[in-house]
Amino acid sequence: MRRLNILTWHTHGSYLYYLSQAPHNFHVASKPGRPPGYGGRCGHMPWAENVIDMPVEEIRHRQFDCILYQDDHQYLHDRFEFLTETQRALPQIYIEHDTPRDHPTDMRHPVDASDVLLVHVTHFNALMWDSGRTPTRVIEHGVIVPPSVTYRGERERGLVVINNLASRGRRLGGDVFARAREEVPLDLVGMGAETLGGIGEVQHAALPAFTADYRFVFNPIRYTSLGLAVIEAMMIGMPMVALATTEMPTVIENGRSGFVDTNVGALIDSMKQLLRDPALAREVGENGRRRVLERFHIDRFVADWNAAFAAVTGLTAVRTRAA
Repeated sequence: MRRLNILTWHTHGSYLYYLSQAPHNFHVASKPGRPPGYGGRCGHMPWAENVIDMPVEEIRHRQFDCILYQDDHQYLHDRFEFLTETQRALPQIYIEHDTPRDHPTDMRHPVDASDVLLVHVTHFNALMWDSGRTPTRVIEHGVIVPPSVTYRGERERGLVVINNLASRGRRLGGDVFARAREEVPLDLVGMGAETLGGIGEVQHAALPAFTADYRFVFNPIRYTSLGLAVIEAMMIGMPMVALATTEMPTVIENGRSGFVDTNVGALIDSMKQLLRDPALAREVGENGRRRVLERFHIDRFVADWNAAFAAVTGLTAVRTRAA
């Protein structure tokens, strides 16, 4: 499969970083000042040379093999504002990162086209969205963690990793976090964490080593897609405690590779147990590590994306190891 030139957007920085492990050139739309969604090649990610900054005013003058949308505004507005008619006729993929927001089961996806491939990042997302006539496939996450970082668990506290939790309400489990923190020592990291007495943002590259000191990670989110931070933590051997909602019950085998429940009280009891028993925490974390390493390996992710690019461009996919 030849190297493709793909136009996309900087919607989720960590996802874009993992996507860029595929052996293609990703031209990332940017605007002056780098506003949200138009950051281009920016931030603290260790971008390789295949991630290329693409000012929006230059898009119509460049040649691409595929257009890769990552949110509604890009598909509904940007393609008409920045792309030529010829570019709009190129092979198109839309990555749906999220669960349906307006209604959990009856929301129609904004892409309604037989010539666009709709890629869901979890099977739960694909199940809940009404994708209509649009062809769909699921490409589950793939992540990379530094091989030198492994679970230590010496700090007798739990860690919660969520950006802007204070402003995102019940969907992200702000109330669940507050309830659990009354009984269990928990630290919060992420953008805006200070407003809830948290530590603040930890850069992506430093997060695995920072996380490894904690006894466990707690994910209080009620309703969202499967977070990359969950997989990254489990891949270094962190025990995971989480609500048994969305895709999470398929990732964690309760009591063996983590703890999942819809009973917050039961989750609090599990957290207390992990604090009392570091040997149990290590065993559970190792079981989870093996489970996610098999399912969310970066090579599988790259192979799945190569197959998707081949499907829309008519090229032959090869199982290429991560760049």
